[in-house]
Amino acid sequence: MVQATTFDGQSWLQVGELLLAFALSALIGLERQLRGRSAGLRTQAIVGTSSALFMLVGKYGFADVLSTSNVTLDPSRVAAQIVSGIGFLGAGLILTRRGAVLGLTTAASVWETAAIGMAAGAGLWVLALVVTGLHFVTTYGLKAVSRALPGGDTRLHLDVAYTDGAGLLRDILSTITAMGWSVRRAEPHSVDRDGAAALSLEITGTGAPDPLISDLTSIDGVRRVQLLSNEDLE
Repeated sequence: MVQATTFDGQSWLQVGELLLAFALSALIGLERQLRGRSAGLRTQAIVGTSSALFMLVGKYGFADVLSTSNVTLDPSRVAAQIVSGIGFLGAGLILTRRGAVLGLTTAASVWETAAIGMAAGAGLWVLALVVTGLHFVTTYGLKAVSRALPGGDTRLHLDVAYTDGAGLLRDILSTITAMGWSVRRAEPHSVDRDGAAALSLEITGTGAPDPLISDLTSIDGVRRVQLLSNEDLE
């Protein structure tokens, strides 16, 4: 491909590749932001744009060095270092809280955003566009497919703090089952408050979590209901 060089070995085509990476990465970040995930619009845009810049530097940044005899360069090494280096962001997004693993999809999306930025920076804009489209097929289309499969119900992890010794455990569990949810796991644990107990719950069902949380909170003696994770929104 012939490039119209405009300034110091750089071209407007390269600027366009950076802007494409920025736009596609921001789209993925917007989807994460709307779902309330930790790595949202700004994080994804920075990851994708930076990955594109790394690729462009690997492709074009050493032209003056390559003009010297007996000097060779492997641009694929830049791509390999991006793949390994982006892992520290993904690892920081994955959390384990009371048996619930959080952030796996968001961490994977950061890795995906880096790949899209690399493709845009390498000039593979068709591949970058296709993978961006597949991201939305995965997060929206495959969610409906997974919920239609056996065992594909929404899975919630809740932490419920309540007054100990008041017979509230039965009320909490009966409220959950009355609203169509099934308890998969229940694990009591202590709370640093006087006269308080807590229960970590893993439940499955087809309803929305907000009405359930509202009903649990309205039980007299329930002090706190915290949604640790909603795997339907991951």
